[in-house]
Amino acid sequence: MTPVKIGILGLGTVGCGTVNVLARNGTDIAGRAGREIEVVAAAARDIERERDCDTSGTRLTTDPGVVVDDPEVEVVVELMGGTETARDLVLRAIDAGKHVVTANKAMIALYGNEIFERAHARGVMVAFEAAVAGGIPIIKAIREGLAGNRIEWLAGIINGTGNFILTEMRDKGRDFEDVLAEAQSLGYAEADPTFDVEGIDAAHKLAILASIAFGIPLQFDRVAVEGISGITREDVGFAAELGYRIKHLGIARRMPDGYELRVHPTLIPERRLIANVDGVMNAVLVQGVAVGPTLYYGAGAGAEATASAVVADLVDVVRALTTDPENRVPHLAFQPDALSERPVLALEDVQTSFYLRLRAQDRPGVLADITRILGEHGISIEAILQREPDPERGEATIIMLTHAVREGAMNQAITAVEQLPHLLTPITRIRMEAL
Repeated sequence: MTPVKIGILGLGTVGCGTVNVLARNGTDIAGRAGREIEVVAAAARDIERERDCDTSGTRLTTDPGVVVDDPEVEVVVELMGGTETARDLVLRAIDAGKHVVTANKAMIALYGNEIFERAHARGVMVAFEAAVAGGIPIIKAIREGLAGNRIEWLAGIINGTGNFILTEMRDKGRDFEDVLAEAQSLGYAEADPTFDVEGIDAAHKLAILASIAFGIPLQFDRVAVEGISGITREDVGFAAELGYRIKHLGIARRMPDGYELRVHPTLIPERRLIANVDGVMNAVLVQGVAVGPTLYYGAGAGAEATASAVVADLVDVVRALTTDPENRVPHLAFQPDALSERPVLALEDVQTSFYLRLRAQDRPGVLADITRILGEHGISIEAILQREPDPERGEATIIMLTHAVREGAMNQAITAVEQLPHLLTPITRIRMEAL
């Protein structure tokens, strides 16, 4: 059969990685897909600069619309990033009856509902495995491999930059700002690291995972987000003393009255597998009613790791080219008319355990006042760790681990405790999960 001809929008790290994987593994890929896959057109900002991939024989342009409109292109691979322009180009490709493969998590999280509705109406596929966790096939695992399960919850380390920073802080006792600067020098973090360290990147990915796991529309605006910039090396050290590790997790959980969607630093018992995922690696833990817990681990970014997922999507698209659209795997795992309307819960209604760190004057009765206020709000203490007081300043650092409590009650309790005259700094709190 004739090769399937594709056009690539963006020849950056992942775009060139995709070209290289298709060239190097072409025989195996064609054997799996049933047809060869040929890159015939590509768009890039600068078509003259040197690249780490061979684009000879490929029509290059600075205008991505030329690739989308190219009558020879059957599948558009969107790897340019951004949201508004990428959305417009993807919808343009869909309207032209072309299948789309993308690695753009922000675009999917923000505009996926519109894109998938348009693609379903037009009878084309939009594949997005590379949008979450790089080379880990987590979308396919949840959407197809776990299709016989009711997914109860999932938790993931889905941003390698944040995981690298927390790992270095734990292993080497370094400060956040110091490790962030190294992450930027190594290319793990952007010059503006906000999306990574403040949890926005992970929230995009969590919104996608939750939709596939629970059969709900994409709802990025309902994800509660907290970053890691406030984590100190002292917090990392105290957690270790108590048998925990701090990880930046995306958590989605099915509850009786709705769904929890949250991204935040989390204390995890150090013996849990996911607590031992270090450096820039990603991992997603999924709890299904049938299979139980399953863990998916691997490279969450990088040229060929992400290209691996892009090419896998291309293979799926090529296999499905002759398939009746109604018999294809739905974009969000569930048929469009079967998506749930149950709400996403407000963070105040979520129940978790907490790590609390506070500094107070070393005087009799201070700890009693704190525990009294916590008790008045229904918060019970699991463990207390008090550091040796500073004799010169007359200050003591107190660490508390609580049992599970509603977030709203903890907010009220912290507000009350912070009114105590002997408290010296605002309370640091980090949520905890047993997983």
